[in-house]
Amino acid sequence: MPDISQHNIEIHENRAAWERKPSLRKVYRGFYEEIAAALPKGVNGLTVELGSGMGNIKEVLPACITSDLFPNPWLDRVENAYALSFANQSVAHLVLFDVWHHLQYPGAALKEFKRVLAPGGAVVLFEPAMGLLGRSVYGMFHHEPLGLGKNIDWEIPENFDPTNQTYYAAQGNCWRLARQVMAMNGAQRPAVLDGWEIEQVKYFPALAYFLTGGFRGPQLYPDFALPALQAVEKVLAPVPALTAARMMVVLRRKG
Repeated sequence: MPDISQHNIEIHENRAAWERKPSLRKVYRGFYEEIAAALPKGVNGLTVELGSGMGNIKEVLPACITSDLFPNPWLDRVENAYALSFANQSVAHLVLFDVWHHLQYPGAALKEFKRVLAPGGAVVLFEPAMGLLGRSVYGMFHHEPLGLGKNIDWEIPENFDPTNQTYYAAQGNCWRLARQVMAMNGAQRPAVLDGWEIEQVKYFPALAYFLTGGFRGPQLYPDFALPALQAVEKVLAPVPALTAARMMVVLRRKG
């Protein structure tokens, strides 16, 4: 398994693509606006993004505290999802954009999230979705595994050192959380999910995102065609089992 420093390598590679692709920046701004609109109102505390990468969420949420495992001059602080530095119940919103599927022990992270979140606070996950479109594109063209057939390790092993992580990826983990795991009853459902409820799940076809080539491939449409692609997405969005390629999940901490 690659070293965790692979994340930082990808951050710096992504910055170059970000600068040369205006359509990619517009697509991401739309995603950030969806996140901003989903943040629960009336909860006192900080808004924090974990795994901020380039920290671009500040374009829409300027007061958001950006963080990552690695220090970079454009980020506010270094944070580890398994061992956050925030005080108990001091955070209103935690935002994880393409971070959840890199958490090898999501149950351990949820325990830490529950500690720092105020009652009624929320974790907003923005992740790959495994509709037929998303599963096909990510499965064929993305270097990270889908992980749909692998066990999710909800409990942290006794010898786990959060400061010495390896590179982990399972792109389908959020899809499974929202559509399978949270729907389990009784003993089948991981105990660590007690005290959490799904407040919102929203799916996106993300055609405009895919056809920008993302951060690594060539863009396949001229910039002026972006509004037309976004109009097509609105038509496709109501059939997530077929068309979902991105998803946003709002996990609310019960008060």
